[in-house]
Amino acid sequence: MKAQVISFRRGRHKVTPRHFILQVEGVENKEKASELLNKPVVWKSPAGKEIRGIVTATHGNKGLIRVVFEKGLPGQAINTEAEVM
Repeated sequence: MKAQVISFRRGRHKVTPRHFILQVEGVENKEKASELLNKPVVWKSPAGKEIRGIVTATHGNKGLIRVVFEKGLPGQAINTEAEVM
């Protein structure tokens, strides 16, 4: 499934560098997003490197998911695509 990287997980004073919020195509509510828990996610850089992560939680009621990557993604990864396996 294709997903789009929306943002870092952040609060008012803190940004968590390895945590990202993704929007998956075709997932529009919390119930569908909860079916994706513990699935692997792969983000590919333009140079061909892969950074892997895992879906840890849902985010909000609109079907967004929270993913923790093994390494932090670069800032240029925002608005790019990732793949949910």
